[in-house]
Amino acid sequence: MNGTTDAEAKKPAAPVKLIPREILFGNPEKASPRLSPDGKRIAYLAPVNNVLNVWVKTIGKEDDQPVTKDTYRGIRTFFWAYDNQHILYLQDVGGNENWRVYGIDMNTLEQKDYTPYEEVQARVIEHSKDYPHELLLGMNKENPQVHDVYHLDLRTGELKQVAKNPGTFSSWVIDANLQVRGATESREDGGMDLLVRDSTQGEWKKVISWSFEDSLNSGPVDFTKDGKSLYIEDSRNFNTTRLGKLNLETGKVDYLAQDAHYDLSGIMMNPDTRDIQAVSFLRARNEWEVLDPSIKKDFDVLKKVNPGDFSIVSRDTADKTWLVAYIEDKAPVSWYAYDRESHQTTFLYYSKKDLTQYSLTAMEPVSFKSRDGLTIHGYMTFPAGVPRKNLPMVLNVHGGPWARDSWGYDPEAQWVANRGYLCLQVNFRGSTGYGKDFLNAGDKQWGAKMHDDLIDAVNWAVERGYANPKKVAIYGGSYGGYAALAGATFTPDTFNCAVDIVGPSNLITLIKTVPPYWSTFLANMKRRVGDPDTEEEFLKSRSPLFSVDRIKCPILIGQGANDPRVKQAESEQIVEAMKKKNIPYEYVLFPDEGHGFARPENRLKFYAIAEKFLSKHLGGRYQD
Repeated sequence: MNGTTDAEAKKPAAPVKLIPREILFGNPEKASPRLSPDGKRIAYLAPVNNVLNVWVKTIGKEDDQPVTKDTYRGIRTFFWAYDNQHILYLQDVGGNENWRVYGIDMNTLEQKDYTPYEEVQARVIEHSKDYPHELLLGMNKENPQVHDVYHLDLRTGELKQVAKNPGTFSSWVIDANLQVRGATESREDGGMDLLVRDSTQGEWKKVISWSFEDSLNSGPVDFTKDGKSLYIEDSRNFNTTRLGKLNLETGKVDYLAQDAHYDLSGIMMNPDTRDIQAVSFLRARNEWEVLDPSIKKDFDVLKKVNPGDFSIVSRDTADKTWLVAYIEDKAPVSWYAYDRESHQTTFLYYSKKDLTQYSLTAMEPVSFKSRDGLTIHGYMTFPAGVPRKNLPMVLNVHGGPWARDSWGYDPEAQWVANRGYLCLQVNFRGSTGYGKDFLNAGDKQWGAKMHDDLIDAVNWAVERGYANPKKVAIYGGSYGGYAALAGATFTPDTFNCAVDIVGPSNLITLIKTVPPYWSTFLANMKRRVGDPDTEEEFLKSRSPLFSVDRIKCPILIGQGANDPRVKQAESEQIVEAMKKKNIPYEYVLFPDEGHGFARPENRLKFYAIAEKFLSKHLGGRYQD
C-alpha cells in the first residue's frame, strides 16, 4: 500500500505515480537467460517463493520448471556446461564470498556440490565446447591467499590440481586446448608481469611487464586458436586501454582497436576461430565497433530493434541463435532471441514487466570542469513533472572506487527521481573507463581530490539552478559509503544528511583486514590508498572515523555482518564514536548479508528505512 506523511497530504497531487519499492528493488520476474549449447533450451533466473532459482524451458514449448532448490539466499551466477546435461551455479553463505560450485544434472535433477570445502573460495576459470565434460576451477584450498587451478570432470566429479600458484599469480590464462598456459604475476611495486609457457610442463617466461600506472588498465584477454599469440588489453605508451594481439615469438603487438578518450570496454570473440569479432567503448553510452564483416549485418539489425544499448549474452554452439540484452534508461532490461539466418528477433521478456506501467525518467549524460581543470563526466536523473529548478538532490556515489557509473536503467536513480529528488551520479577521478591518467589521478586522493570532484559536482548543479544547496544528501555503497562518511566529516556544510552502505570509516583497518585472497592486489592498493605500515598518520587524516567531531548532519548506516571486504567493525567503530558524541544516527545491521544486500527482504527493509530518512531531511515522498 502506498502511504504519505501528514505534511505530504497537504501538498498538491503528485505529478507521477509512486513506484512501489517491491517493483524497484524486489526480485526480477525473469533474468539472465542462457541458451543451452545445442540451442534447444533456455535457462533463466526467476523466483520460487521469492527466492531466485534457475528455471529451464524447451524452446517452442511452455514447459518452464525450476531445476534448483535454493530456499534462502537466491542464485545469481549460473551457466550451461557444454555437455548440455549440466547447469552449474555459484553460491556462498550469508554473503561471505566463499563461493562453491554446484551442478544440476538435467537428466535426474540431482544436485552436486563439486567444491565442498569450508572457508574456501572457488572460481570458474574456463570451460570449452571442445571439452564439454570438463571445467577449470580456481580454489584457494591450500593457501587462502591465492588460487590454484583444478580440473573438474563432470562425469565423475573428480577434482585434480593442474597448476600450482607460486604465491604471486593473480590470474590465469587458458588456451584453446584447455591448458594453463598464461598467468599474471603481481610485483611488490604494484605492477604486474605477463607470463607464458609453451606447455603445461614448460618454464614460465615473462613476455610483458606492466607498470603500476598501467596495472588497472591492462591485462591478458585470451589466446588465439593456434596458441601462438595472445590478445591483451594494453595501455603502455598510450593513455587509454587498447586491444592488442601479442605475437609470443616476436613480442610484437598489433593493435586492433582503440579510442583516444575511452578505455576498451567489451570484447566479443568467435568461440570457434577465437578471432575478435567486435569491441565496445563505454562512452556516454556503450558503443560497438565491428571488426568481423561476417557479423556486420547482424549488428546493423540489432541496432534497430530497440533504442537501448545491446549486448550478446548467449549464443548456441552452431552460432545460429543469439540471446540479446537491451539496456535502456527508461525501461527495465529486455531480452530478445535473434535468428542469424532470418535476421529476425523475438521478444522474450522484461526483467520487471510491472515496471513498464510506471513513468520512468531519462538518465542524462553531463560533464563539467573540476577545480583543477579535469573534465568530469556523470549522469543526472531528474524527477518527472516538476520544474528543473531548486530541487532537493541526492548525490549517489559509485563504489569501487575503480569502477564507473554508466547509462541505463538504474533502480536507485529511478527511485530517487520518483520520490522527488534530482539524482546526480559522478565519475570522479579514480573512476575507470576514461584512461589511465584520469584513473591514476585518484591515487592517494581518497577524501581529498576525489572528494573535491564530488563537491564540485554539487556546486555545478547548484550554480545552474538545478539543486537546492540547503537540501543535498550524499549516498553510496562501498567506496560510495566511504564518500558519504567523508562528506559528513570533511565537508559538513555541504550535506544535510548522509547514507552509508558498507562503507569503510577507517582506512587503516580497511587495508589491514582485506580478505586473504586479495594478497596479490595489496601492494597496488597500498600505493593507491596508502600504506598503514608507513603512512598511518596520512591514512588517519583521510579516515572519517577520526573527524567525527565535525559531523553536523544525521547519518544512516547499513552493514552486512558477513562482509569480507568492509568488515562489520568499519561501521560499528564510527557508530560508537557518534554515540559518544551524541550525534544523531541510524544503524541497520543484517546478520545474513555481506558486501551489499542480496536478499530481497533485506533490500526492501533497508530502502524503506532510507526512503523515510531522506524524506525526513529532504522533504520528498515515501511509501509506507
